[in-house]
Amino acid sequence: MIGKIAGRLEYRATDHVLIDVRGVGYLVYVSDRVMAGLPGNGEAVALFTDLLVREDNLQLFGFASLVEKEWHRLLMSVQGIGAKASMAILGALGADGVSRAIALGDWHTVAKAKGVGPKTAQRVVNELKDKAPAVMAMGGTADAVADDVIEAETPATPRAPAPRRANPAQAEALSALGNLGYAPGEAAGAVAEAAGAAPEADTSTLIRAALKLLAPKG
Repeated sequence: MIGKIAGRLEYRATDHVLIDVRGVGYLVYVSDRVMAGLPGNGEAVALFTDLLVREDNLQLFGFASLVEKEWHRLLMSVQGIGAKASMAILGALGADGVSRAIALGDWHTVAKAKGVGPKTAQRVVNELKDKAPAVMAMGGTADAVADDVIEAETPATPRAPAPRRANPAQAEALSALGNLGYAPGEAAGAVAEAAGAAPEADTSTLIRAALKLLAPKG
């Protein structure tokens, strides 16, 4: 299994790039969002990867974070979601957007991705909602792609900036709500909504906001 690629970006096409690692070129498919964040041709780049194995083909898919890679793996487990649809969802929403939409049960947002219809979007939310807390918690501990880019002849080549790390406060707030006895699904939904309103909020602020959202209405 190839879990990460680090090398020099040789060229980019519409939906994939070629990364040279010490003379070996790897074709890596990426979403529109990841493509937009890549450096220029000839510069250093690193991506987490997932290998799709078929009888007649092997395809590498690239991601800016472990959270994004994990969502790709989970999305692919849903009936009707193949690699193309998964990349479309991640490209449209990003890892944080997917976490928020699924945790909140917001299938309308998922359905905005190209090629994803309402029924498929509802299936995605229904099947993955309970898994959202664990994936969101990864944001607090998973490192961004390390910049240990392998260079054979030109070590001075500028390195690509590491992707922004997810706010660890979300993972800590999820853990705190779980300790208070809230179910994973409802805790994830409340934290996602609170984080959406205040993306840079610290743990205490997120917990307070989530508890207000979880408080009985009426």
